[in-house]
Amino acid sequence: MTSGREPLNVAANIRITLVNGLKSAAFSMIPFTRLRRPVQKPKLPDGVRVYAISDIHGCAHLLEPMLRVIDADLAHRRPRHVVEVFMGDYIDRGPDTRLTLDLLIERSRRSHTVFLKGNHEAFLAKVLHNPSLLGDWLRIGGAQTLSSYGVSSAVSGAETNDPVSLLRDLARAIPRSHVEFLRNLRPSFTCGDFFFVHAGVRPGVPLSEQQEEDLLWIRDEFLQSDERFSKYIVHGHTPVRSAELRPNRANIDTGAYATGNLTLMSIQGARLLAV
Repeated sequence: MTSGREPLNVAANIRITLVNGLKSAAFSMIPFTRLRRPVQKPKLPDGVRVYAISDIHGCAHLLEPMLRVIDADLAHRRPRHVVEVFMGDYIDRGPDTRLTLDLLIERSRRSHTVFLKGNHEAFLAKVLHNPSLLGDWLRIGGAQTLSSYGVSSAVSGAETNDPVSLLRDLARAIPRSHVEFLRNLRPSFTCGDFFFVHAGVRPGVPLSEQQEEDLLWIRDEFLQSDERFSKYIVHGHTPVRSAELRPNRANIDTGAYATGNLTLMSIQGARLLAV
């Protein structure tokens, strides 16, 4: 090979022979293939199973059978540790926000549950502090939430005349247990190689430095990214026809309030199953 040139990406196959009693090295060149490290599948710790549900949106009638599916699965084969992760947007749009929260609170009393915050819960908190946002909330499903708590004045249009009174009625109607539930929602949850969040994460930003605004609201920048994040992201927020599993993320929001399809994901080891 000529000195000074960049060496070829090859490996030398050396054969030693004897020539006139002396050792001689004969070289033949073979192509060098750079070995790629296999991409490891994300895994949960041994003995841990996670059940995840997102974007219930007041559909208590769909939540109840999914909770029974979890119970039946655990009765058949129970691991050492079980975590049930609910990934936000419990309220609005569907017919029964109140019963949905009742079911989740009751579930938390007998199961290891994690409740994440969705953008709808975050927006309701803003509305209660700023009544001028009431009209916006009603347009994204707040009217159904009001109705579920027996605050029916929204139907007659009274909210445009006196939003403060309307929201005061709602504040009186919401049980203390529901207030505490909404107040204690978490922005995200990590278990093993999985990162659970309502909407997604901002590409290029470490998971530990994500802003809550992005965790609850992000769409296109996250959905269009092929970045291999430091954890596998499990999320909802953007409805899809059926559970969507990508190399870097899984979306389990199947638009329950509009489609009647609430998806449950089960994860154990490296196995993901959506039903």
